[in-house]
Amino acid sequence: MPHRTIRARRLTFVSAGVMSLAVLATACGGGGGGTSAAPKDFTYLSVTENTTTRTALTTLSKGTCKAENDALPLKVETVPQAQLDQKLQLLAGQDALPAQFAAGNAPALTKQLAKSGKVADIQLELDRLGVLDQLEPAAVSTIKALYGGKLMALPYEYNIEGIFYNKKLFKENGVAVPGTWDELLAAAEKLNAKGVQPFSASGAQGWPLTRLISGYLYRSLGPDALDKVDAGSAKLTDPAYVKAAEEIAALGKKGYFGKGVGSIDYDTAMNQFLTGKSAMFYMGSWALANISDPKQNKVGAENVGFMPFPAVKGGAGAIDQYPSNIGLAITLGSKNLDKKTGAWVGCITENYGSTALNDHGTISGFKVNTPVKDANEVTTTVRKTISSSQQNVLWFEALFTTKATTISNTNAAGLVNGSVSPKQFMENVQAALGGQ
Repeated sequence: MPHRTIRARRLTFVSAGVMSLAVLATACGGGGGGTSAAPKDFTYLSVTENTTTRTALTTLSKGTCKAENDALPLKVETVPQAQLDQKLQLLAGQDALPAQFAAGNAPALTKQLAKSGKVADIQLELDRLGVLDQLEPAAVSTIKALYGGKLMALPYEYNIEGIFYNKKLFKENGVAVPGTWDELLAAAEKLNAKGVQPFSASGAQGWPLTRLISGYLYRSLGPDALDKVDAGSAKLTDPAYVKAAEEIAALGKKGYFGKGVGSIDYDTAMNQFLTGKSAMFYMGSWALANISDPKQNKVGAENVGFMPFPAVKGGAGAIDQYPSNIGLAITLGSKNLDKKTGAWVGCITENYGSTALNDHGTISGFKVNTPVKDANEVTTTVRKTISSSQQNVLWFEALFTTKATTISNTNAAGLVNGSVSPKQFMENVQAALGGQ
């Protein structure tokens, strides 16, 4: 197969890499400093809500990476996303982090684990394995922006975010694709008046709502809006920042998210959109896997469009500045890196991009080494958007502490159902960041 040919040329690099992996495993193997026992399986710890990556890894284990799987079987373990940080901290304390695991809900936790020697130097290891060039430069750049200039995660997903919309509902209700925030509000009001729920979103997870806040901030204040908060030169309690929370709270007050948004989980919100019960769904391009699945998508992929977060009149941002991320970041535990896990990592790095796109319709930050045909027009639109985007931004909690991320996500539902005021929401998050 073409993948294996590429990989064969690089195996000469592996012998040197294996020695370094073994040394790293010994050095980071916990308390006593002795040699750690070789892992019996290639454990991948992820969150219950994310099915795409583990499905693609399972596909690889039965196909292109079968030899690696025979030598070290893939073992998938999951935990609810809300419990992920606690689980990682528990495993780290027991020196029991697996070979691959979903990074914390905020980059701060992964940085902390790396500082204590629990996370592998991925750039070093991929370079030694001869596969570093199989990562897309844009994905590497995004990862380094998140993790203080270091490659601390693998790009199993590479996503941009925007608004997926139901073309059929738009046409039936005489709604044009909005280009500005005011036009979006007008479209939502028109749809709502005709009995169509304008948006679906998960209040239970929280972040699908806070993504709207950062979207407004980037369009109104510019791409450095949250960098300034991180640097301390601006605060979320500043009037221009509270304004963003007010705009999103107003969507909820007008009923644009439908009833009970605070109790709606991610899957339910996705289902609302894919069954035609809502007209718009702000989400990352990882949703293409669901959109491309006819079993889930009852409105038809041909009826789904993608548009950027709209412009804010007089704002400093531009609509071609897309929030980008690597989805559920996956990192490597330093303790379990040895010859067999190194072989797995090398095979994944070379082949995941093609498998994810060809078999599952998802875009990753790994290079695609085989010809592909997009499953539908919306996938083509997103891929073209990614390649043409000149400047990317992060998301609301990207630079927050773990505590601030939790406060943000758990208060988001209250913001849109009216139990938490916009001012109080921003005060709560800013306090968690270290002061008002």
